[in-house]
Amino acid sequence: MNEQKRYFSRELLIWYRANRRDLPWRRQQNPYYTWVSEIMLQQTRVDTVIPYFHRFLEKFPTVEALADAPEEEVLKAWEGLGYYSRARNLQAAAREVKEQYGGQVPDDKQKVSSLKGVGPYTTGAIMSIAFNRPVPAVDGNVMRVLSRYFRLHDDIAKPSTRVNIEYLAEELIPEGCASDFNQALMELGALICTPKSPACLICPVMEHCAGRIAGEELVLPIKTKAKPPKPEQRYAALIVGTGAHAGKVLVRQRPATGLLARMWELPHMLVPKQAGLIGMNDDAAMDMLRGAMLSEGVQVKPYERWVDAEHTFSHIHWRMRVFLCEPLAADAASIFKQVAGDHETEYRWISPEDMEQLAFPNLFLKLINDYFKTSLQTIG
Repeated sequence: MNEQKRYFSRELLIWYRANRRDLPWRRQQNPYYTWVSEIMLQQTRVDTVIPYFHRFLEKFPTVEALADAPEEEVLKAWEGLGYYSRARNLQAAAREVKEQYGGQVPDDKQKVSSLKGVGPYTTGAIMSIAFNRPVPAVDGNVMRVLSRYFRLHDDIAKPSTRVNIEYLAEELIPEGCASDFNQALMELGALICTPKSPACLICPVMEHCAGRIAGEELVLPIKTKAKPPKPEQRYAALIVGTGAHAGKVLVRQRPATGLLARMWELPHMLVPKQAGLIGMNDDAAMDMLRGAMLSEGVQVKPYERWVDAEHTFSHIHWRMRVFLCEPLAADAASIFKQVAGDHETEYRWISPEDMEQLAFPNLFLKLINDYFKTSLQTIG
């Protein structure tokens, strides 16, 4: 190992041990805690994850508890973190650990990497942080740090670049210090060597950082831009109950597979591209929504635009116009019976209390909570 590499590993460890954040998953080398935290931290900020981590571990303190829990409870505990396939994969992998390894996360790289939803980075994080094995854990933070420090101009969006950086990261791990070193790399990327405004003047390894010396700290890493999310326009029906269901809202459960599988939502439709969201008047939009709901056996009358909302997934951007609707059946209960009896899609009338039990995507969680809050204020 040359001096540039030795310097990096040595100074980074010294800095980390003096400045490491007190994060709940760092307080003990529990592989289950490490695993849960790393899955939660994917595409989610540390400050957001901390309260979720505490609540999740309180509800599912062990691998066995997570494996045995109903999926609905797991999704509800995950509600608000987004990317819900992470939660489903985590539970599926917990069941594998329970069945194959007696509920103990195995101290074996191949076995860990074979678990559902566990890729190379998560494997490296578990093996190094929890078991102190010299396995690299390379994510976006690490690729950014090493690209700048070693002045690497390879496109980090390419799989081959990631593989090469993994080899480099493994070479940098000091003997017996894999746990602290990999966390130090992550910490440096999160706190100092940030994407847009790196704090080079307080960086512990600035002296030999080739990217800084060349004035390329804002140029590196090289990364081709991903395609922007595909825009979709949707009309949603906020159907307010009457009679026995007065004050309640009709929601439906999504299909068992695909985006947001088995979560609950307001009924909504994809607007054909030729119709568009901008330019279509509300009367035409409500006619289209009425027909879409009728095709599912739900007879309603949209009567007023309530609100517009947006939400971006990794590959889709929803622009949603929400219409208040009233049921057309003589008794609102007949809607529920008709739909539940004649269609595979499950519909349910819910009250504010039901929001504590059912799992909703963030967009619909906010919309429905806002409606209930507004309606309660109006009543009050």
